[in-house]
Amino acid sequence: MNIHNILVAGNYEEEFQEKLPAKTPQSFRFKHLDEITEEDLLWADAYVGFKPCRGFHFGEIKWVHSFNAGVNNFLEMEGWKEHDILLTRTVSTFGQRISEYCLSYVLRELQFHHYFGDRQREKKWAPKTPQMVKDQTIVIFGTGEIGQEVAKVFSSFGAAVFGVSHSGRQKEYFQKVTDTSSAGTLTAQADWIISTLPLTSETSKLFNRSFFNNLNGAAFINVGRGHTVDEQALIEALNNSRVRYAVLDVLETEPLPENSELWKRDDIVITPHISAVTELDEAVACFVESLKRIENNEVLPNRVDFLKGY
Repeated sequence: MNIHNILVAGNYEEEFQEKLPAKTPQSFRFKHLDEITEEDLLWADAYVGFKPCRGFHFGEIKWVHSFNAGVNNFLEMEGWKEHDILLTRTVSTFGQRISEYCLSYVLRELQFHHYFGDRQREKKWAPKTPQMVKDQTIVIFGTGEIGQEVAKVFSSFGAAVFGVSHSGRQKEYFQKVTDTSSAGTLTAQADWIISTLPLTSETSKLFNRSFFNNLNGAAFINVGRGHTVDEQALIEALNNSRVRYAVLDVLETEPLPENSELWKRDDIVITPHISAVTELDEAVACFVESLKRIENNEVLPNRVDFLKGY
Protein backbone atom coordinates (compact mmCIF):
# COMPACT_ATOMS: atom_id res chain seq x y z
CA MET A 1 0.00 0.00 0.00
CA ASN A 2 1.35 3.43 -0.96
CA ILE A 3 0.42 6.27 1.37
CA HIS A 4 1.12 9.82 0.16
CA ASN A 5 -1.27 12.30 1.81
CA ILE A 6 -2.02 12.00 5.52
CA LEU A 7 -4.79 14.03 7.16
CA VAL A 8 -4.40 14.36 10.93
CA ALA A 9 -7.50 15.40 12.88
CA GLY A 10 -5.85 17.66 15.43
CA ASN A 11 -3.16 20.32 15.65
CA TYR A 12 -0.44 17.87 16.57
CA GLU A 13 2.30 18.94 14.15
CA GLU A 14 4.92 19.36 16.88
CA GLU A 15 4.28 15.90 18.32
CA PHE A 16 4.51 14.32 14.87
CA GLN A 17 7.75 16.12 14.03
CA GLU A 18 9.32 14.66 17.17
CA LYS A 19 8.45 11.10 16.15
CA LEU A 20 8.74 11.14 12.35
CA PRO A 21 12.06 10.55 10.56
CA ALA A 22 13.90 13.68 9.44
CA LYS A 23 12.85 13.00 5.86
CA THR A 24 9.52 11.42 5.08
CA PRO A 25 7.96 11.03 1.62
CA GLN A 26 4.42 11.66 2.88
CA SER A 27 2.64 15.02 2.96
CA PHE A 28 0.76 15.89 6.16
CA ARG A 29 -2.14 18.20 6.92
CA PHE A 30 -2.95 18.99 10.53
CA LYS A 31 -6.47 20.33 10.94
CA HIS A 32 -8.68 20.75 13.98
CA LEU A 33 -11.55 18.26 13.85
CA ASP A 34 -14.12 21.02 13.27
CA GLU A 35 -12.05 22.63 10.52
CA ILE A 36 -11.67 19.63 8.22
CA THR A 37 -13.25 20.31 4.83
CA GLU A 38 -14.49 18.26 1.92
CA GLU A 39 -11.34 19.24 0.05
CA ASP A 40 -9.18 17.84 2.86
CA LEU A 41 -11.01 14.51 2.75
CA LEU A 42 -10.67 14.29 -1.03
CA TRP A 43 -6.94 15.11 -0.76
CA ALA A 44 -6.13 12.44 1.85
CA ASP A 45 -5.38 8.77 1.37
CA ALA A 46 -4.92 8.29 5.14
CA TYR A 47 -6.86 9.70 8.11
CA VAL A 48 -5.52 9.80 11.67
CA GLY A 49 -7.39 10.87 14.80
CA PHE A 50 -9.46 10.08 17.84
CA LYS A 51 -12.73 10.03 15.91
CA PRO A 52 -14.20 10.76 12.47
CA CYS A 53 -14.76 14.39 11.56
CA ARG A 54 -18.20 15.73 10.71
CA GLY A 55 -19.16 14.63 7.20
CA PHE A 56 -16.41 12.03 7.08
CA HIS A 57 -16.34 9.86 3.96
CA PHE A 58 -13.74 7.55 2.52
CA GLY A 59 -13.09 9.33 -0.78
CA GLU A 60 -9.56 8.21 -1.74
CA ILE A 61 -8.71 7.10 1.80
CA LYS A 62 -6.98 3.72 2.05
CA TRP A 63 -6.01 3.72 5.71
CA VAL A 64 -7.57 5.01 8.95
CA HIS A 65 -5.57 5.00 12.17
CA SER A 66 -7.40 5.50 15.48
CA PHE A 67 -5.59 7.15 18.36
CA ASN A 68 -7.78 5.06 20.69
CA ALA A 69 -7.52 1.39 21.60
CA GLY A 70 -11.26 1.03 20.92
CA VAL A 71 -12.54 1.72 17.42
CA ASN A 72 -16.32 1.50 17.78
CA ASN A 73 -16.74 5.18 16.85
CA PHE A 74 -15.09 4.44 13.49
CA LEU A 75 -16.85 1.11 13.01
CA GLU A 76 -20.23 2.85 13.24
CA MET A 77 -19.57 4.09 9.70
CA GLU A 78 -20.50 1.84 6.80
CA GLY A 79 -18.46 0.95 3.76
CA TRP A 80 -15.26 -0.47 5.21
CA LYS A 81 -15.38 -3.73 3.30
CA GLU A 82 -16.75 -2.21 0.11
CA HIS A 83 -13.89 0.30 -0.02
CA ASP A 84 -11.29 -2.20 1.25
CA ILE A 85 -10.03 0.25 3.90
CA LEU A 86 -7.30 -0.66 6.38
CA LEU A 87 -8.17 0.25 9.99
CA THR A 88 -5.56 0.23 12.74
CA ARG A 89 -5.78 1.15 16.40
CA THR A 90 -3.39 2.42 19.03
CA VAL A 91 -1.58 -0.09 21.20
CA SER A 92 0.42 1.42 24.07
CA THR A 93 0.54 1.29 27.87
CA PHE A 94 -3.25 0.86 28.15
CA GLY A 95 -2.79 -2.56 29.74
CA GLN A 96 -0.49 -1.30 32.46
CA ARG A 97 -2.68 1.71 33.22
CA ILE A 98 -5.85 -0.39 33.41
CA SER A 99 -4.12 -3.02 35.54
CA GLU A 100 -3.07 -0.40 38.09
CA TYR A 101 -6.58 1.08 38.05
CA CYS A 102 -8.19 -2.31 38.76
CA LEU A 103 -5.61 -3.25 41.38
CA SER A 104 -6.20 0.01 43.24
CA TYR A 105 -9.91 -0.73 43.68
CA VAL A 106 -9.33 -4.35 44.65
CA LEU A 107 -6.83 -3.26 47.32
CA ARG A 108 -9.17 -0.48 48.42
CA GLU A 109 -11.67 -3.14 49.49
CA LEU A 110 -9.28 -5.82 50.72
CA GLN A 111 -7.36 -3.33 52.86
CA PHE A 112 -10.58 -1.87 54.33
CA HIS A 113 -9.76 1.72 53.40
CA HIS A 114 -13.29 2.92 54.14
CA TYR A 115 -13.47 1.09 57.45
CA PHE A 116 -10.22 2.50 58.79
CA GLY A 117 -11.05 5.97 57.49
CA ASP A 118 -14.34 5.89 59.40
CA ARG A 119 -12.61 4.62 62.58
CA GLN A 120 -10.03 7.41 62.33
CA ARG A 121 -12.76 10.05 62.17
CA GLU A 122 -14.37 8.43 65.23
CA LYS A 123 -10.96 8.28 67.00
CA LYS A 124 -11.45 4.55 67.54
CA TRP A 125 -8.64 1.99 67.63
CA ALA A 126 -10.38 -0.98 66.02
CA PRO A 127 -8.08 -3.56 64.41
CA LYS A 128 -9.35 -5.60 61.48
CA THR A 129 -7.19 -8.01 59.48
CA PRO A 130 -6.93 -7.09 55.78
CA GLN A 131 -7.64 -9.75 53.18
CA MET A 132 -5.08 -10.79 50.57
CA VAL A 133 -5.15 -10.77 46.80
CA LYS A 134 -3.86 -14.36 46.71
CA ASP A 135 -7.17 -15.55 48.16
CA GLN A 136 -9.29 -13.91 45.46
CA THR A 137 -10.87 -15.48 42.38
CA ILE A 138 -10.88 -13.03 39.47
CA VAL A 139 -12.67 -13.54 36.16
CA ILE A 140 -11.56 -11.24 33.34
CA PHE A 141 -13.76 -10.79 30.29
CA GLY A 142 -11.52 -10.09 27.31
CA THR A 143 -8.16 -11.83 26.98
CA GLY A 144 -6.42 -9.53 24.47
CA GLU A 145 -3.33 -7.49 25.32
CA ILE A 146 -5.18 -5.45 27.96
CA GLY A 147 -6.90 -8.42 29.57
CA GLN A 148 -3.63 -10.35 29.58
CA GLU A 149 -1.81 -7.50 31.29
CA VAL A 150 -4.52 -7.36 33.98
CA ALA A 151 -4.25 -11.13 34.40
CA LYS A 152 -0.45 -10.87 34.66
CA VAL A 153 -0.68 -8.36 37.51
CA PHE A 154 -3.22 -10.28 39.57
CA SER A 155 -1.62 -13.67 38.97
CA SER A 156 1.70 -12.21 40.19
CA PHE A 157 -0.03 -11.70 43.56
CA GLY A 158 -1.18 -15.33 43.56
CA ALA A 159 -4.85 -14.76 42.71
CA ALA A 160 -6.80 -17.40 40.82
CA VAL A 161 -7.29 -15.66 37.48
CA PHE A 162 -9.66 -16.96 34.80
CA GLY A 163 -10.49 -15.54 31.39
CA VAL A 164 -13.54 -15.35 29.17
CA SER A 165 -13.28 -14.65 25.45
CA HIS A 166 -15.19 -15.21 22.22
CA SER A 167 -12.92 -18.10 21.19
CA GLY A 168 -12.08 -19.55 24.60
CA ARG A 169 -8.47 -19.95 23.43
CA GLN A 170 -5.98 -20.41 26.24
CA LYS A 171 -3.73 -17.45 27.00
CA GLU A 172 -0.73 -16.85 29.26
CA TYR A 173 -1.39 -15.67 32.86
CA PHE A 174 -4.85 -17.28 32.98
CA GLN A 175 -5.40 -20.53 34.83
CA LYS A 176 -8.14 -21.25 32.33
CA VAL A 177 -9.93 -19.43 29.52
CA THR A 178 -13.46 -20.35 28.48
CA ASP A 179 -15.77 -19.05 25.79
CA THR A 180 -18.58 -16.66 26.63
CA SER A 181 -21.33 -19.28 26.44
CA SER A 182 -19.56 -21.44 29.04
CA ALA A 183 -18.63 -18.69 31.50
CA GLY A 184 -21.42 -19.32 34.03
CA THR A 185 -19.47 -21.78 36.18
CA LEU A 186 -16.56 -19.36 36.49
CA THR A 187 -18.63 -16.27 37.22
CA ALA A 188 -20.66 -18.04 39.92
CA GLN A 189 -17.41 -18.57 41.86
CA ALA A 190 -15.90 -15.14 41.23
CA ASP A 191 -14.97 -12.59 43.88
CA TRP A 192 -14.30 -10.07 41.12
CA ILE A 193 -15.52 -9.66 37.55
CA ILE A 194 -13.40 -7.35 35.40
CA SER A 195 -14.50 -6.43 31.89
CA THR A 196 -11.98 -5.20 29.34
CA LEU A 197 -14.29 -6.01 26.43
CA PRO A 198 -14.65 -3.84 23.32
CA LEU A 199 -18.11 -2.97 22.05
CA THR A 200 -19.28 -5.32 19.32
CA SER A 201 -22.63 -6.76 18.27
CA GLU A 202 -21.88 -9.76 20.52
CA THR A 203 -20.79 -7.81 23.59
CA SER A 204 -23.56 -5.19 23.53
CA LYS A 205 -25.54 -5.62 26.81
CA LEU A 206 -23.66 -8.85 27.50
CA PHE A 207 -23.76 -7.99 31.21
CA ASN A 208 -27.52 -8.20 31.55
CA ARG A 209 -30.03 -9.45 34.10
CA SER A 210 -29.31 -13.09 33.29
CA PHE A 211 -25.58 -12.54 33.73
CA PHE A 212 -25.85 -10.73 37.04
CA ASN A 213 -28.35 -13.24 38.44
CA ASN A 214 -25.62 -15.88 38.14
CA LEU A 215 -23.25 -14.02 40.44
CA ASN A 216 -22.89 -14.65 44.15
CA GLY A 217 -21.86 -11.31 45.56
CA ALA A 218 -18.99 -10.56 43.19
CA ALA A 219 -17.68 -7.04 42.68
CA PHE A 220 -17.92 -5.78 39.10
CA ILE A 221 -15.34 -3.54 37.41
CA ASN A 222 -15.93 -2.20 33.90
CA VAL A 223 -12.96 -0.69 32.07
CA GLY A 224 -14.11 -1.85 28.63
CA ARG A 225 -17.12 -0.13 27.07
CA GLY A 226 -20.24 1.24 28.75
CA HIS A 227 -22.71 -0.25 26.31
CA THR A 228 -21.67 -3.78 27.29
CA VAL A 229 -23.62 -3.29 30.54
CA ASP A 230 -27.36 -3.11 31.12
CA GLU A 231 -27.18 -0.45 33.82
CA GLN A 232 -30.69 -1.08 35.13
CA ALA A 233 -29.89 -4.79 35.49
CA LEU A 234 -26.72 -3.85 37.39
CA ILE A 235 -28.73 -1.67 39.78
CA GLU A 236 -31.12 -4.56 40.40
CA ALA A 237 -28.17 -6.89 41.04
CA LEU A 238 -26.75 -4.45 43.60
CA ASN A 239 -30.16 -4.19 45.25
CA ASN A 240 -30.46 -7.96 45.64
CA SER A 241 -26.75 -8.44 46.57
CA ARG A 242 -25.87 -10.47 43.50
CA VAL A 243 -23.21 -7.76 43.03
CA ARG A 244 -21.66 -6.32 46.21
CA TYR A 245 -20.27 -3.23 44.57
CA ALA A 246 -19.32 -1.86 41.15
CA VAL A 247 -16.55 0.31 39.72
CA LEU A 248 -17.54 1.93 36.44
CA ASP A 249 -14.99 3.84 34.39
CA VAL A 250 -17.17 3.63 31.27
CA LEU A 251 -20.90 4.21 31.00
CA GLU A 252 -23.71 4.04 28.48
CA THR A 253 -23.90 7.85 28.34
CA GLU A 254 -20.76 9.92 28.82
CA PRO A 255 -20.61 12.32 30.55
CA LEU A 256 -23.04 10.66 32.95
CA PRO A 257 -26.19 12.86 33.25
CA GLU A 258 -26.68 14.64 36.57
CA ASN A 259 -30.04 12.93 37.08
CA SER A 260 -28.61 9.41 36.76
CA GLU A 261 -29.37 7.13 39.69
CA LEU A 262 -25.81 5.81 39.50
CA TRP A 263 -24.40 8.99 41.06
CA LYS A 264 -26.37 8.50 44.26
CA ARG A 265 -25.28 5.01 45.20
CA ASP A 266 -22.68 4.26 47.86
CA ASP A 267 -22.06 0.85 46.30
CA ILE A 268 -20.94 2.29 42.95
CA VAL A 269 -17.70 4.11 42.19
CA ILE A 270 -17.79 6.23 39.04
CA THR A 271 -14.69 7.57 37.31
CA PRO A 272 -14.79 9.66 34.11
CA HIS A 273 -13.23 7.25 31.58
CA ILE A 274 -9.71 7.72 32.92
CA SER A 275 -8.46 4.15 33.47
CA ALA A 276 -6.49 4.26 30.20
CA VAL A 277 -6.11 7.83 29.02
CA THR A 278 -4.40 8.00 25.64
CA GLU A 279 -1.03 9.72 25.90
CA LEU A 280 -0.58 11.60 22.65
CA ASP A 281 3.13 10.82 22.35
CA GLU A 282 2.38 7.09 22.61
CA ALA A 283 -0.45 7.37 20.08
CA VAL A 284 1.79 9.17 17.59
CA ALA A 285 4.59 6.66 18.14
CA CYS A 286 2.16 3.83 17.39
CA PHE A 287 1.04 5.61 14.21
CA VAL A 288 4.65 6.09 13.05
CA GLU A 289 5.42 2.43 13.69
CA SER A 290 2.28 1.41 11.76
CA LEU A 291 3.25 3.64 8.82
CA LYS A 292 6.70 2.06 8.73
CA ARG A 293 5.19 -1.42 8.70
CA ILE A 294 2.83 -0.46 5.87
CA GLU A 295 5.72 0.92 3.82
CA ASN A 296 7.68 -2.31 4.37
CA ASN A 297 4.69 -4.61 3.79
CA GLU A 298 5.06 -6.01 7.30
CA VAL A 299 2.39 -7.57 9.53
CA LEU A 300 0.34 -5.05 11.51
CA PRO A 301 -0.36 -6.39 15.03
CA ASN A 302 -2.80 -3.52 15.60
CA ARG A 303 -4.89 -4.14 12.49
CA VAL A 304 -8.61 -4.27 13.28
CA ASP A 305 -10.49 -7.45 12.39
CA PHE A 306 -13.87 -6.21 11.12
CA LEU A 307 -15.57 -9.51 11.98
CA LYS A 308 -14.44 -9.28 15.61
CA GLY A 309 -14.76 -5.51 15.89
CA TYR A 310 -11.30 -4.99 17.40
